[in-house]
Amino acid sequence: MTFSDRKLYDDVNLKFTPGNCYGIIGANGAGKSTFLKILSGELTPTTGTVQLDPHERMSNLRQDHFAFDDTTVLNTVIQGYERLYAVMQEKDALYAKVDFSEEDGLKAANLEAEFAEMDGWNAESDAAQLLTQLGIPDADHDKLMGDLPEGQKVKVLLAQALFGSPDVLLLDEPTNGLDPETIRWLENWLADYDKTVLVVSHDRYFLNQVCTMMCDVDFGKIEMFVGNYDFWLESSKLAQQLKANANAKKEEQIKQLQEFVARFSANASKSKQATARKKQLDKITLDDIKPSSRKYPFIKFEPERALGNDLLRVENVSKTIDGVKVLDNVSFILRPEDKTAIISRNDVTATQLIRLLAGVDTPDSGTITWGVTTNRAYMPKDLTPEFSDDTLDILSWLRQFVKSKEEDDNTFLRGFLGRMLFSGDEVLKKVPVLSGGEKVRSYLAKLMLSKANVLLLDDPTNHLDLESITSLNDALIDFSGAVIFTSHDHQFIQTIANHLIEVGPLGVVDRADTTYDEFLDHPVAQEQVKALYPTSN
Repeated sequence: MTFSDRKLYDDVNLKFTPGNCYGIIGANGAGKSTFLKILSGELTPTTGTVQLDPHERMSNLRQDHFAFDDTTVLNTVIQGYERLYAVMQEKDALYAKVDFSEEDGLKAANLEAEFAEMDGWNAESDAAQLLTQLGIPDADHDKLMGDLPEGQKVKVLLAQALFGSPDVLLLDEPTNGLDPETIRWLENWLADYDKTVLVVSHDRYFLNQVCTMMCDVDFGKIEMFVGNYDFWLESSKLAQQLKANANAKKEEQIKQLQEFVARFSANASKSKQATARKKQLDKITLDDIKPSSRKYPFIKFEPERALGNDLLRVENVSKTIDGVKVLDNVSFILRPEDKTAIISRNDVTATQLIRLLAGVDTPDSGTITWGVTTNRAYMPKDLTPEFSDDTLDILSWLRQFVKSKEEDDNTFLRGFLGRMLFSGDEVLKKVPVLSGGEKVRSYLAKLMLSKANVLLLDDPTNHLDLESITSLNDALIDFSGAVIFTSHDHQFIQTIANHLIEVGPLGVVDRADTTYDEFLDHPVAQEQVKALYPTSN
């Protein structure tokens, strides 16, 4: 695939087989989503062909959340099976004719046969069942899509992609906008799916749960590897190590490989495909693993001073936005050693609480008291306003936040930005034209310069590629200060947070010294969450 300015990849030859879920990974801009669009026919490759058996059906997750606003929820799902929906419409039009002819009767008979062959008589009940499993109540099935909140629209479009068990399923960032319960449901659905799935995702935990193979977009190629994301990542690191130690005996390298494969084979996915995957892993040779060209930003937060005995006390805080009470009488206490994830089924609620803690907004009632030794730095979810000044390049933008004469130096700042993967003249790019990932990396550089001992981060992995997410994840684990953050990334929450605050319209579920997995599985926590959302489905 070649665009005017560059070639994304060349001479790609891949075969995808049923029973496998393929994770498409690569740095931002490598062409992952473009690859799915080529497979779906939305884009035409510069050279080469995409072949699909004529009897097989392909379905993909649509990204336009407004495309079906004038269609009922149930019909939106059924439209995922395009031929089935077309036959339904054609049949209805024929039977509605006043002058129904013999020719119309023959045509209708043929349509009825095709309809039955596609299991059309169960279409509405199957679509309804799928919607119910995704948390869309029966009362909403006949509503127009335009009348649904954004979170529900995302679920309906997911149901549309899954409907009718397509032979090939293309999913571009399927977990975006989904709550943890729905993501878990999707993980289990895909683990048991016996057809072909290709998925692009920045959610490492999700990739590890569902993928049997990885397709790495790198070096202008797309290469396929056995295993899930962790296996690819660790094998890439091993390849780098073997390459660096090129003079080592072949026998020693083979021993390292065997130990590595044995460790991952024993831990293959919980799905039905685990046995087959283990057999594939056992066949891997030294030539099958290759080092990656990926670059990881260097992220390290070093607080200027340690925290004292007190971190944060929140008492009876309430907040109403546009007539809707999003926080009601919220109270909790955080300790200096806490790294706290704020969780809510409503993103507005979680973001609003972070904004209140950061002092960006003021509560309608209640108090927020920070310890006297705290020095706080805040990263908002929407960074666009922070990068709106078209007179500033990245270098001059970051210079605004230096705290010493040593830091106010071009060599220092260029080196600092270089560690965040801005090299050469890239530091002279005007800030409004930065990509989402570039803005986040620039803002993380600002946070590092702040030397704060408390970091407040609202969905910080948004727009980042997997390499940057991994670097940020590791940096926050190592950070000696306190962190308060929101996130949709399961692994990010699981590996960083030792304190969880679940916020609903009626208060909080406060769980200290609990991992995210324990929180999701804990029956008491589930009961308390239900109490927070009395009208939730």
